[in-house]
Amino acid sequence: MKAVVLAGGFATRMWPITKHRPKMFLPIGDSTVIDRIFRSLEDDDRIEEVYVSTNERFATDFETHLAESEFEKPRLSIEDTSEEADKFGVVGALAQLVEREAVDDDLLVIAGDNLISFEIPEFIDYFERRETPTLAAYDVGSREKASSYGLVELEGDRVVDFQEKPDDPKSTLVSIACYAFPRDSISLLGTYLEDGNNPDEPGWFVQWLQNREPTHAFTFEDAWFDIGTPESYLDAVAWHLDGASMIADTATLEDVSVGENVHVMEGATLEDSELDHAVIFPDATVRNGDIRRSIIDEGTHLENLDLAGALIGAHTTITNHVGE
Repeated sequence: MKAVVLAGGFATRMWPITKHRPKMFLPIGDSTVIDRIFRSLEDDDRIEEVYVSTNERFATDFETHLAESEFEKPRLSIEDTSEEADKFGVVGALAQLVEREAVDDDLLVIAGDNLISFEIPEFIDYFERRETPTLAAYDVGSREKASSYGLVELEGDRVVDFQEKPDDPKSTLVSIACYAFPRDSISLLGTYLEDGNNPDEPGWFVQWLQNREPTHAFTFEDAWFDIGTPESYLDAVAWHLDGASMIADTATLEDVSVGENVHVMEGATLEDSELDHAVIFPDATVRNGDIRRSIIDEGTHLENLDLAGALIGAHTTITNHVGE
């Protein structure tokens, strides 16, 4: 079995934090979003190769990341895109990868910005028992949220209807961009695209497949985060930290009140400040600040600021001259 980790998104909703780094490299505790996936795939002997599908803009970042990592299976497969407007769509990019890499095996496809609470080998076990196209499904608990994803309707564990981003969702069970396809289904990608079907989301391909052959859903509980917005990233960090905080040994804190779910990284300096549900990147400086549900990128210098829901890009200096 082969695996594809989709890592070609530009994450424009998280700029400036992701303007110059892939969102998959955002830290979750001591690891990153994508490294959690790589670890699961590395440890499963059924996965022979892992293709990391990314774009030209971030290719060098991934080359460096993989060269410095402990993982042996992942290797880059680069899309011919460097801007959001050039994107082929996920299905289009996947079809190109299958052709480019001559993939002729069962295929696991997972989004590299997926933070999931289940173990990927459990999903593969389920797929091997069914031997049909399989997706992972999660109850988001809100119809408003469900309208942003592919909606899944089941009879038992068989998918009987699939709607991509419906305006009026009738349930809250959604597909989470984790799929397993038998080799025969993968061979239909070209047919799907040649017939003029939507190349953007894998859910459209699943919907098309579901009308042609049995398709099943692996449902799970606990947690899933689609790291696509600052809010979802902070929620993922909070889930991982579970109310605790993580302070690097090389960070300097003086007269700082640290609340819940705070991650302060290497070389950061914080003085006379309060932090709660915040991520402070390496070498950032915060003096006399109240930082809540905010992300402060590396090398940034902030003084005399009260921030809530803020996203501050790297090497930014903002000083509020109190009393002037």
